Amino acid sequence: MPPFISRRLLLQAGLVTGAIATIGLPARADTGDEFDVLRARWADLTTGGAIDPTEPAYADALSRLTEQAQQFLDTLVTDADRTALWADLPLSSTTGNFSISYTRLKTIALARATPGTTLAADPAAQLSAALDFLNEHAFNETLPETGNWWFWEIGAPRALLDICILAYDALSADQLAKYLKAVDRFVPDPNRRTNSPNLRETGANRVDKALIVTLRGIAGRSVDKVAAGRDALSDVAEAGKNSVFTYVTSGDGFYRDGSFVQHGNLAYVGTYGNVALGGVANLFSLLGGSTWEITDPNRAVILDAVEASFAPFIVDNLMMDSVSGRAISRESAGDHRNGHATTSTVLLLASGVAEPYASRYKAFAKGWITRDRLNDYLPGASIPQIAQAQAILTDDKVRPAPSAPRHFQFFNQDRVVHRRPGWTFAIAMSSKRMARYEWGNGENLRGWYVGDGMTYLYNADQGQFFDAFWPTVDAQRMPGTTVSTQPRQPHGSGGGTGAVTAYADWVGGASYRQSAGAVGMHLINHDQTLQARKSWFCLADAVVALGAGIVGTDGFGVETVVENRNLHEASKALHIDGRPAIDQTYDGPRWAHLDGVGGYLFPRGGKVRVEREERTGSWSEINTGNDTAGSTTPYTRNYAKLVVEHGIDPASGEYAYILLPGATARQTARRAADSGIRILANTATVQAVRSSRDGLALVNFWTQGTAAGITTDGPASVVLGSDGRTITVAVSDPSRTVQTLRLIVDDQVGRPVSTDDTVTVVQTGRKLVLDIAVGGSAGATHNATFHRS
Repeated sequence: MPPFISRRLLLQAGLVTGAIATIGLPARADTGDEFDVLRARWADLTTGGAIDPTEPAYADALSRLTEQAQQFLDTLVTDADRTALWADLPLSSTTGNFSISYTRLKTIALARATPGTTLAADPAAQLSAALDFLNEHAFNETLPETGNWWFWEIGAPRALLDICILAYDALSADQLAKYLKAVDRFVPDPNRRTNSPNLRETGANRVDKALIVTLRGIAGRSVDKVAAGRDALSDVAEAGKNSVFTYVTSGDGFYRDGSFVQHGNLAYVGTYGNVALGGVANLFSLLGGSTWEITDPNRAVILDAVEASFAPFIVDNLMMDSVSGRAISRESAGDHRNGHATTSTVLLLASGVAEPYASRYKAFAKGWITRDRLNDYLPGASIPQIAQAQAILTDDKVRPAPSAPRHFQFFNQDRVVHRRPGWTFAIAMSSKRMARYEWGNGENLRGWYVGDGMTYLYNADQGQFFDAFWPTVDAQRMPGTTVSTQPRQPHGSGGGTGAVTAYADWVGGASYRQSAGAVGMHLINHDQTLQARKSWFCLADAVVALGAGIVGTDGFGVETVVENRNLHEASKALHIDGRPAIDQTYDGPRWAHLDGVGGYLFPRGGKVRVEREERTGSWSEINTGNDTAGSTTPYTRNYAKLVVEHGIDPASGEYAYILLPGATARQTARRAADSGIRILANTATVQAVRSSRDGLALVNFWTQGTAAGITTDGPASVVLGSDGRTITVAVSDPSRTVQTLRLIVDDQVGRPVSTDDTVTVVQTGRKLVLDIAVGGSAGATHNATFHRS
């Protein structure tokens, strides 16, 4: 591991004595000395620092870096009358090709600065001339912003500053001054959007700009700039209003329930969250022990987010696509690569924070990497990432954290994660508060239904959503969704980004002892021609899905997609009621089984269509972005679908199915005969089940009502459970329309064991009566436990 990693200043309480000396900064350094040290430190963070390039672990990474940089050098246009640096990146006022050009130059600069690379010759002169060309023709202080603001204010400045530091010895003072003047033109203030000064930066964009301005200060030896970059993290300029170290209650940032939101109403921890965490980790590492050390007392907001916001969405080193927004359409990304980015950032943080964070982070990372059956983390890692990973993988004292069962309800971002041994189930929803999906800049052209109750089942098939799923799947039939069959057209090919709003209040659920939960979504589709009440009841070995009040009015058929599974380039056995399935609509099947996935029960029958198809698509069909466009390479994958048909314009459609992840065909048949789960109600007013196997009753009240011996005077989600000696009630108001909810349980209970402050016990004994102050709790769960009488 590079020396600067292990010597980094601890960032929490209990900082080590003499930390400044241990990281190579003089105890009383003048600012000139500090700038030199910080510049060298950033170079080390980027290259890997003092590695031994002869170690076999680095061979592939060094070879990749050399090959890529040499390719860029070999194709670099050097003619005196050139109009672009690369033939495939013509400069124009409407593209971000200038920014992509800086990114390629950064690769060259990185290879030049990294020990062990084998470029044909020192590219210093070519780098210098190329930077002058871009400064003259594409990125200088006299130019206006055109096209996508991100290229001007984040993409190009960040890459340029990395080059200025990595190739500092190859640039003259005059060159550096010119380049920094351009940066100052487009990122003069990390707190504001330059092309819209009244817009304050938030979340990941604020962190990006904080890092940019800090690097600009280091490269240009500016005390004020480094301070401004550091202070932007805490938003000193506006007394912490947009600080990344503060929990938010609306808009962008980290929430106390673990949610992370970007662009106002989108769940985005998988990409923008990664950017925010990574930027803060880099600034902690860069500035630790210096005059500009980050000392915000609320740093724990970010440090706690690793476990609260990121870890729940990581399954065996992949980051769930349900929190990656429009990035699901990027061929160069994917759930594994996004997960790897989180792992790398957590490792960087682990090397510089105090306990208990350090050990916990290392355990998380080791668990994620060692459970990654695609074994693609180290082969794709950069040199610094390899150094950090090898340190924990070879350390027997670091024990990998297990993938522990737990139920998560992220009520501030309309996401649910249900983790069980051997499988994980996730639900992506939308409401008046959270958008269905984001499109724009040519990205995510077919994201129509990813926020309409799409469900994700993760099991031993770690490539389910990584293996060309998004360009080949039937995007109008995502698992878990209830949809109109009216054909949709690609959306979002123009400039700028946007989000498709949703219309319902009642979206959310109640979490029971972090092990089970009731989840519901009032679906009102994009053009308001379809409505449904959808519930998922998450249990120890099953997920019950109910739908009711399904009404369509657009003249097309309506369907609920039970499954749409990527079988990759293979086929898997699919059975209906014990017989090999054929592609047809079955009337009233009892159960189905898909080999390698699990079982599906249909306790109330219905018309279930089996459809297996071979689908071909390319990433270019769903992403035409300037710097993210997919290739035209065709991919062909096989899919197995189970679809409940509701007919054309149903007036009161319904469905009921039970997922049994990992169950064998024999186990599924037995559960079809006796599931241990009773459906107590499935109407547009209330949906309820009772599981004798789990000792739970789970109810979603869409309005006041009674079910499972529970009565409410308003909308609510309720889970009632007993362990024999105690009875626990978990309640929320997902609609956020009630101030105080009265709940009556027709069961004998004794004195309270524990109650949340929001719960008032009105009566115990022959029945339980509670008043729950749900107003202002944003859909959070309220709990009360009582002795059985």
